[in-house]
Amino acid sequence: MLALGLNDIEIGITASIYMFSQMLCAFLSGALIDKLGRRWSTAVFDFIAWSIPCLIWAFAEGFWFFVAAALLNGVMKVTTVSWDCLMIEDADKEQITKIYSWIVICGNLSALFAPIASILVARLTLVPAVRILYINAFVMMTAKVIALYIFSRETRAGVVRMKETQNQSIRSLLSGYGGIIRQIFRSPDMRFSVIISVLIEIVMMITGTFWQIIASKRINVPDALLPMFPMVKSILSIILFFTILARMNQNKLKHPLAIGFASYAIGMIILINLPGGLTGQVILFASMLFEAFGSSILYTLRESIVAINVDPKERSRILAILQMIVMLISVPFGYIGGLLSSVSRTLPFALNIFLLFTGILVTFYYFAKKEARLMPRQ
Repeated sequence: MLALGLNDIEIGITASIYMFSQMLCAFLSGALIDKLGRRWSTAVFDFIAWSIPCLIWAFAEGFWFFVAAALLNGVMKVTTVSWDCLMIEDADKEQITKIYSWIVICGNLSALFAPIASILVARLTLVPAVRILYINAFVMMTAKVIALYIFSRETRAGVVRMKETQNQSIRSLLSGYGGIIRQIFRSPDMRFSVIISVLIEIVMMITGTFWQIIASKRINVPDALLPMFPMVKSILSIILFFTILARMNQNKLKHPLAIGFASYAIGMIILINLPGGLTGQVILFASMLFEAFGSSILYTLRESIVAINVDPKERSRILAILQMIVMLISVPFGYIGGLLSSVSRTLPFALNIFLLFTGILVTFYYFAKKEARLMPRQ
């Protein structure tokens, strides 16, 4: 985006449009998934959310191309819900955290191909190299959609919901959301899930949008090396998972959550205090180490907390409303991050630090209240 002439505010606006699209699609997702089924919804909306935007990005020429791609890419919130349901609805409850842990590992393995991107950027320069990578992404994501559809099966809950909703319109299914919203906000566990999800969503959105900008423009990392840093983060995440994270008791969520927020915050503090040039690039690895550890914990536990606390009978609709609420609150932060970045490239990450420490406070407050509720009365 920077190379094609967008400024920091336009990049932030694009991020907010992406969030708005996600919010709208999250609202519709529960009804669509119950009506169409988990498997079919994942196939159709993954193609819309990933394959088509990859082609737009591949041939992008300016701001409005990225706006169009962001609007379509936001459809991925439908498949966020449908894919989660497809993955865990037939799983034992005690296996859910382990499933999400392996998802994190598999996702991180993909970054091992980053040297290919680095070689392309070094030989072709940034824009043509990224165009080639997006064409490749179109091919890979389309192949993924086809493979997942062929080798998956509809869940038991999905079959039941398809039968129950076959004579109902999408509008009538959406009209039942009021009761679901009340169900979410009456439950202390679900309220906690919403707050944690919002904080982590905003932090990861800001990091994903502005990290390479600060690395490139303030720390002066060469374009050809930029693709290597996500690979290093992913390798660190995998190593940390098998050496430390796997030994943490993730069934007792208070301390792992607090450690995740704190580790990520330390990574951000190091990042905003880095000098430019070679010294900053070397110390950047320390920031990435803390960030990788924190993000691995937070992603795993965010998904696990929601999955564990959701009513299985209403999983798709509760997840849909939850995603909508998270996106509704997160939408302005792309623009806010862009404004902050236009003043100073460090300010979006200062906002992240504030949100991460808020997460620590919320975590300890929630578990203190929960322990008080569970204590036997004298």
